[in-house]
Parts: sequence; C-alpha cells; structure tokens
Amino acid sequence: MTKRIWLCTLGAALLISAAPVVSAARHTAVTQSSVKKKKGVTPKNKKKIKPTAHGQKTPTPDRIREIQGALNREGDFVGQPTGKWDDATVEAMKKFQEAHGVNPTGKIDASTLNKLGLGPETAGKGAPFPTASSTPPPSSTPSATSAH
Repeated sequence: MTKRIWLCTLGAALLISAAPVVSAARHTAVTQSSVKKKKGVTPKNKKKIKPTAHGQKTPTPDRIREIQGALNREGDFVGQPTGKWDDATVEAMKKFQEAHGVNPTGKIDASTLNKLGLGPETAGKGAPFPTASSTPPPSSTPSATSAH
C-alpha cells in the first residue's frame, strides 16, 4: 500500500508542476488565435478601397491630332493639328456636328467619330444574325408510306 500512496503522490506532484506550463501554453494559443481573428476585423486595420471612376477617358494627344485632322479634311478645322483640345477644336467640332445632324456639344462622342470616319468598323451595326445551317431541319409532315 505504501507503494501505491507513493505513486499517487508522485503523480499528483507531476500534475501540479506541469499545470502552470500547460495553462500558459493554452493561454498563449488562445491569445494568438484571437489576435489573428481580430486582425482582419477591426476597422483600424481595414484598408479602405476607393472606388475608381470608370467611363470615358481623356483622349491622347495623338487621338486629338487624328480628330483635328479629320475635322480639317472636312473643312471645319483650320490650321495644323496640335494634339490639344482647345477652343478652336471645340468650335470646329460643334460646326461639324451641327452640319451632320448631331447634337452640337463640341464633345467627342461615338456618333461624331463615326461620321468623321474614326469610329470602329462595327459601330452602328446590330448584333450578328446566326447563319443558316447547311442541312435542313427534319420535316414534321407524315411520311408517304403511311396506310391508305
């Protein structure tokens, strides 16, 4: 019986001596996991994403020269293309738009670019229609071999 008491006492001593180490390890693990969870949740740590404006972008100087050249060819812009969208270009654009039945805003728009010959080749065209298949669809009429 003495041996049994001695083993129980030794076991209890080991448990008591190991308890602070196990408790500290458990506390550290809990603290680290809660820090990881909180890291992405707190408003201080969130990176605010600013919405970017989509839509028409400012034309490059080369594109403006191209438009000025087309307006010059039509007789609405006088002078050499400069690549700058200045008052003379706006007035030439308004003059061209008015002469071609477009709202004379002086701004670049798809309709004006198409009339200047600078729009995409598919502009103003509808969606493509599917082509007819080479084999005719099966007929739903009764066959000629039916009973009389």
